[in-house]
Amino acid sequence: MRKLVLLLAGLMSLAGCSSVDIEKYRGTTPVLDLRDYFNGTIDAHGVFQDRSGEVVKRFQVVIEANWEGDVGTLDERFTYSDGSTQRRVWTITRSGPESYIGTADDVVGQAHGEARGNALRWRYVMALPVDGKVYNVDFDDWMFLMDDKVMLNRSAMSKWGVHLGEVTLSFYKRAP
Repeated sequence: MRKLVLLLAGLMSLAGCSSVDIEKYRGTTPVLDLRDYFNGTIDAHGVFQDRSGEVVKRFQVVIEANWEGDVGTLDERFTYSDGSTQRRVWTITRSGPESYIGTADDVVGQAHGEARGNALRWRYVMALPVDGKVYNVDFDDWMFLMDDKVMLNRSAMSKWGVHLGEVTLSFYKRAP
């Protein structure tokens, strides 16, 4: 009986790790096209919450974005609540009608994105420096276009399947 209880508990924990299928958002509006939204200057504000939900870091980002055909560049400049700054430059390639591939210096390999309706799901591994060490952390990143100016973003961070925290961002696209 004990083995059965452990097996059921293990299966339930695996079910808890599953995620919403991006297909659920097909047909939702407004339709997100990264080439349209990430074109120009975008301001973002965000927080990082640890696994307990405590906000441990706040930040602002200014993104200068442009596209040439199916290849876009997002130049992100972060300012954190502790006064530190960071720059990340993404190169994003539209690889299909609803798919994208992204690279950045601190992304291990490639980010893979799928868009349906107003939603985009990015999955990637990021090399995060923490206290003098670098950890490769899995990101499950969801973006939802609210209107032509506002997009919301929520990222779950994990390592070896263990939830580490979340990043939440609000994007606001400036008028051209």
